[in-house]
Amino acid sequence: MPMELTPFLALAGGGLVFTLAAVLSMLLRPQAPGNAVLAGALSAGFAAFSAVTIWAEGVFPVVLNHTSNLWGVQVWWDLLFSLSIAYFLILPRAKALGMNLAAWTLFILATASIGLLAMCARLFWLEQQSERAA
Repeated sequence: MPMELTPFLALAGGGLVFTLAAVLSMLLRPQAPGNAVLAGALSAGFAAFSAVTIWAEGVFPVVLNHTSNLWGVQVWWDLLFSLSIAYFLILPRAKALGMNLAAWTLFILATASIGLLAMCARLFWLEQQSERAA
């Protein structure tokens, strides 16, 4: 039976294409500095998409998505692992620049990738300012 192209499948596929392009870009330019504007735009865009999703479907489907079966729990754990690894990797840089780690941690725990992207935007901006001052 052929798979029907739905808006949800298109959104998921678009996310995959974007992620593959981002990973390829990072592989080709491993020494490139972080882009504060891009990270901030991604945070704002994902926050807007999340707000629309919450408005249209509510918050409870998140719980259902991640607790209805083993795949849901597996995806939840995968998200938690990915978030934790990313936070672990940027934490020393953020600490070195004097960022308020407690506040950023709470923001990330409350919003996941939205907060992490916002933290990256701030981190990248502070790093650029630090390099200019040096």
